[in-house]
Amino acid sequence: MQDVYYVLGGFVRAERKVKGSRFIAEAMPVEGEPHAEAEIAAVRKRAYDATHHCFAYRVGSAGEGFRYSDDGEPGGTAGTPILRQIDVRGLTHTLVVVTRYYGGTKLGTGGLIRAYSEAAAQALEAGGIEEKVLRTCIRLCFGYEDTSPAMHTLSRFDAVVHDTHYTEATDMIIGVRCSQAALFIETFVDALRGRGRAEVMAERPLI
Repeated sequence: MQDVYYVLGGFVRAERKVKGSRFIAEAMPVEGEPHAEAEIAAVRKRAYDATHHCFAYRVGSAGEGFRYSDDGEPGGTAGTPILRQIDVRGLTHTLVVVTRYYGGTKLGTGGLIRAYSEAAAQALEAGGIEEKVLRTCIRLCFGYEDTSPAMHTLSRFDAVVHDTHYTEATDMIIGVRCSQAALFIETFVDALRGRGRAEVMAERPLI
């Protein structure tokens, strides 16, 4: 099970000039397709006087969702080269929009591919890469007398404690790598000899 993926570190803007044309690349992390589409619309509105707004994005923890557009440029000269720059870095949840202001000189197919590819690459390189971990959210409940084996079990796994409440028993919300979730629950129950409870709540990326 894949539980690690990589995203762009933050918003970045880069600009290149090629034979009079300006290529302005904006790269950013996005939560999903609706977020990506909203950001594309925002760029179009802000740079309404530009000649083209070409883009590509990939979303999903496994990078299963993607879209790209040449926005009026010759087919395959803009959207695909931009997406390729995202893919060669192994990124997902990442959007790149390259806005072009035409400078009066045609660049040809090869020139356009280079211009869009290099603008996207410049922005992505500047943005850096962050690792995200997809975790299964688990609720633990155990008595005070079982604190030692419970905490020892936590120390054996890549577990992150999100919240803890102490009443007559300890109520704890943790995140465990998805690939380790089933083994963690089994180990926890065994360590506490069946006295503790471990319930799966949800899967979510740790931000």
